[in-house]
Amino acid sequence: MSEAILTRIAAALERIAPAPLPAPDFDKATAFVWHADPDRLEPVAAVNRIALDLLVGIDRSRDTLLANTRRFAAGQGANNALLWGARGMGKSSLVKAIHADVQAEYPDLKLVELQREDLPSVGRLLNLLRASDRRFLLFCDDLSFSHDDEHYKSLKAVLDGGIEGRPENVLLYATSNRRHLMPRDMIENERSTAINPSEAVEEKVSLSDRFGLWLGFHACSQDEYLAMIDRYCAAYGVCVEPDILRAEAIEWQATRGARSGRVAWQFFTDLAGRHGVAVTA
Repeated sequence: MSEAILTRIAAALERIAPAPLPAPDFDKATAFVWHADPDRLEPVAAVNRIALDLLVGIDRSRDTLLANTRRFAAGQGANNALLWGARGMGKSSLVKAIHADVQAEYPDLKLVELQREDLPSVGRLLNLLRASDRRFLLFCDDLSFSHDDEHYKSLKAVLDGGIEGRPENVLLYATSNRRHLMPRDMIENERSTAINPSEAVEEKVSLSDRFGLWLGFHACSQDEYLAMIDRYCAAYGVCVEPDILRAEAIEWQATRGARSGRVAWQFFTDLAGRHGVAVTA
């Protein structure tokens, strides 16, 4: 094959190859959302979050994650964190609130949300973030895997980093309703049907072991539920007679069949609306 033909082939390949992803302007926002196909980081103009001091009943998890985040923002040692447990108890709210709190002191700390379905592209995202002089909290919300799900392998690039290692300016915070990121019945099923039961589930179950911090969130008591609502009322200036407030709040959670921080916020949103008070979260 002649040199001219080889040159034309090389030129054609360069034309059809995707252009390198341009580095985003991280001064545009404090938070970004990663999208794949095409790869891009979209700035978030206003993050949907509530203030850190409005989160009630999760003091230990709050203090632990806050200290870990401050160390990371300061360039010190910090661990990836898995926030697991009961639905609606403030796992994702805590991550976003802590980012806002620490970012006020360390402006170069950015929050990047990674959707579960985009996990296969995480290697490309890490390469982009690695080249920046900023520091990034990589946030994956509601993370879980089924028995035939291969996305968990992509997550290892963040937790272990392979031969390159995880970028020192990236930390992963993930939330899940499951401690081991997959349903217990699937774990038991693989154990009962595999040739080697222990090896069948070890790779997936051990994924959660790669998080340096495990923070558990459990269903709240009625007193904690009512304390959340009291805190919201005080913060937004909603005044209701205590006996009436308590009765309405208990009736609300009874109709939902659940008691959690999310239910408390939903009740307060309705209450504030009835009193003509706007809420922003």
